[in-house]
Parts: sequence; C-alpha cells; structure tokens
Amino acid sequence: MDTCAAETVETDSLGRRTGPRRQHTIEEKLRIVQETHERGASVATVARRHNVNPNQVFAWRQLYRRGLLDPNAAQESPPMLPVKVSTPTVLPTERARAAEPRNRLRRKRSSRHIEIKLCNGHSIVLHGRVDAEALSRVIDLLVQR
Repeated sequence: MDTCAAETVETDSLGRRTGPRRQHTIEEKLRIVQETHERGASVATVARRHNVNPNQVFAWRQLYRRGLLDPNAAQESPPMLPVKVSTPTVLPTERARAAEPRNRLRRKRSSRHIEIKLCNGHSIVLHGRVDAEALSRVIDLLVQR
C-alpha cells in the first residue's frame, strides 16, 4: 500500500485549514475507496494514511456505490445543446376584465329579489337572502286570512 509523505498544512487559530484545498483525481479517490473495501480495513485508518478527512472518504464511497467514480465516465463530456436567447415577451400592464363576473353579478341580483302577488291584489317583495322557514310561515298566515 502507498504511504503519502506528510504535507505541511497551514491552519488558523482554531485548527481549520487556511490554504488551498487539495484536488484529488478520480483515480486517487477510486484507489482510496478500494482500500476501504479490503478485509479488515477501517475508513478512518485509510483516510489518516492518505491525509484525508474520513467524512470525505465516506462521501467518495457513496459516489462509488452510485457508479460516479468511473474514470471513463468523467472523461466523456456531456453533449452541448443549442440555445437561443431572445427578448422577453411584453406583458400587459393592466389585467383584462372578463365579461363573466358581470353576468354572475346580474344573476345574483335577480336571485336576491322575490315578488309574491296575492289574489287580493297586494304583493310582497323580498330583497336579499330569505329564510325559507320564516317565508313559509308568513305565506301560511296570509293564506289563512
């Protein structure tokens, strides 16, 4: 197994790395992940041996399981798609008023108006919402007279 030479790392007062991050090639990641799959291997031990954070090795193992650490797949570039940039469509500044709400309004007004003509020539005109039970009682009383 390969052993890496100790590298000097600049850190701040809290021990966090301040220098540029090290870029690992796909081949390096794949080799490290394969080491963790050897019998008796520990992710923490393998990570320490390569001066890599164990969490990073776990992330690479996940990529490996998904098939995303394939060196051949990384070399293939995705196909480019043609794009056309055009000016945005001009939208109206005011909303168009539909004719439908007026029709609904007329229907509501007409349904709020009830006129009952009695045989003696009198009439009863009701506006707005009407309680059906109360109206029924009123009509019963008028019919009895």
